[in-house]
Amino acid sequence: MGESVARNKKAYHDYEILEKFEAGLELQGSEVKAIREGRVNLKDGFVKIVKGEAFLFNVHVTYFSTTNPHFKPDERRTRRLLLHKKQIRHLDAKVAHDGLSIVPLSIFFNHKNIAKVQIALAKGKKLHDKRESLKKKQATRDTAAALKGQY
Repeated sequence: MGESVARNKKAYHDYEILEKFEAGLELQGSEVKAIREGRVNLKDGFVKIVKGEAFLFNVHVTYFSTTNPHFKPDERRTRRLLLHKKQIRHLDAKVAHDGLSIVPLSIFFNHKNIAKVQIALAKGKKLHDKRESLKKKQATRDTAAALKGQY
């Protein structure tokens, strides 16, 4: 996996990540340059499987600064994900039977400079689970700070 351009921190807070996948993105015009510039927001994004194809919804890609005003694609448009049929069937089965969600975790460029999105099968956390994970995170921070202070 290449260097991440945008991360969805909210997904790690709201969901328990079970299984990760890497998918290509079908982009238009200047969206690649806008993503490379970091003008993307994954916070409210989700993936749905419609008629055997995976689509990324609610991901906001802001216009690139030099885009021609007549050819600007919709910022919140639905983008098709490029996955193998076997992966799509697997994801669809997990969502249908186990009631899991598919969320985008990050967008990155691979070694061939192709935009990819990392998606994950995730199970929603309850409020007490979120509190527990925050306590664990704070405890690890405190121990790291204590260890750093010793030396």
